[in-house]
Amino acid sequence: MSYETLNFDIADGIATITLNRPDAANALNLTMAKELSDVAIVCDESSDVRVVVIRGNGKMFCAGGDLSIMGDAGPGAAAVVKQMAGDLHMGISRLTRMSAPVIAAVNGTAAGAGFSLAVAADLVVSVDTARYTMAYTAAGLSPDGSSTFFLPRRVGDRRARELMLTNRMLSAAEALEWGLINQVVSEAELDETVQKLADSLADGPTLAFGQVKSLLNASFDNGLETQMELESRGIADMARSRDGQEGINAFLNKRKPEFTGE
Repeated sequence: MSYETLNFDIADGIATITLNRPDAANALNLTMAKELSDVAIVCDESSDVRVVVIRGNGKMFCAGGDLSIMGDAGPGAAAVVKQMAGDLHMGISRLTRMSAPVIAAVNGTAAGAGFSLAVAADLVVSVDTARYTMAYTAAGLSPDGSSTFFLPRRVGDRRARELMLTNRMLSAAEALEWGLINQVVSEAELDETVQKLADSLADGPTLAFGQVKSLLNASFDNGLETQMELESRGIADMARSRDGQEGINAFLNKRKPEFTGE
């Protein structure tokens, strides 16, 4: 498949989405938002995809929404934003609700919608030179890209408010300390680290990973008994799955399981 603003590849169970507008700091425009939505559907529908990696081409991960498009739209800026945010949100929703884990490989600064995209990922591996900032209110805008959902869940309400109201710039080390990201590596180590993590997840029990994602996404909205009922149903579903049967059998026979994602 060929895309204008993205590079997209599936190999060995790993789907790699590369934001590819390096001359524009990988800023999100209408085309990129639509293409992100499109590739998210491909990932969600493909049984070959066991893990998704999102990364940026060039020196930045993503600078957020392309404000020049909004400026050019003049009085029509609101309609442009609705279209762009709508497509971005459909893509994030599908990536969030699909079984395959999503890894953000943050190769540089993540701002605005780029920060939102990283925060929405299941796991984040960051270069040590990356910076993180919400940036929305600095342009007189409010956050999108699922950040008002995920950010409080990642770092708590107080820190989420600070990031969104003050546009505080976090270093990679600070982002790690705050629990925004999972791992910080040097630029030279990023590719190898992400590949090793993606390979491990691609060999794992994809349906069980999906159940983990679903349970965690629901956990802040449910009461204790409701959440435990979802846990009961979830683990029962996994126990009847092929991977569940394989995992149980492998444990009992003291061998390494061979998961197929089914």
